[in-house]
Amino acid sequence: MMSRMSSCMPNWSVLPHPRDRLRRGKQAIRHMWMGLAAAMLLCLLASAAVAQSKVNIEQNFADSLTALPKDELSVSGGFYVPAYSSVAMSQGKLRVDFSVTLSVHNASEAQPLVVRRIAYFDTAGKQVESYLKAPVALKPLATISVFIPTDDVRGGTGANFIVDWAATGEIAEPAVEALMVGGVANAHYAFISQGRPTRTAGKK
Repeated sequence: MMSRMSSCMPNWSVLPHPRDRLRRGKQAIRHMWMGLAAAMLLCLLASAAVAQSKVNIEQNFADSLTALPKDELSVSGGFYVPAYSSVAMSQGKLRVDFSVTLSVHNASEAQPLVVRRIAYFDTAGKQVESYLKAPVALKPLATISVFIPTDDVRGGTGANFIVDWAATGEIAEPAVEALMVGGVANAHYAFISQGRPTRTAGKK
């Protein structure tokens, strides 16, 4: 009888000790706090990445820049640059996003090129960003650029840049273009969009 009764009794040796339950509870709380700390760290890193992604041409391209000319800027022009931040594919059912790099090249070997404005517009023609606080002067044959990452889709399928430039006299027309890079699945794409001078069109 005693053996039968003992078989029905709980095996106290295998039941969790209160201290074990307390230790597990502390471990669970510790893991929760570690997860929260990791999430906060990721948020801080993401914020830092956004802050770093802000284009500062004056700092990033200091070696490409020179002092603004003191003489009058008697020559000026502008470019309209289509930029395809997003492209519709598969009969419009699929959207592929691209990174965009706008480059402004001073094609002159002798004169500085003054860039007065670099502005980014979305499909509706609304300005998204302005990348210059004040005009900058490019050294002969120097280049400055603006990078828009793939996940910045504010421009949409009809994004574009306006670039205004000037010089103190006759100068080789600058080269302005946008490079798009992206992909979907195993397919990768890269293409260039040439800037178009914003000359007035009218009757001849």
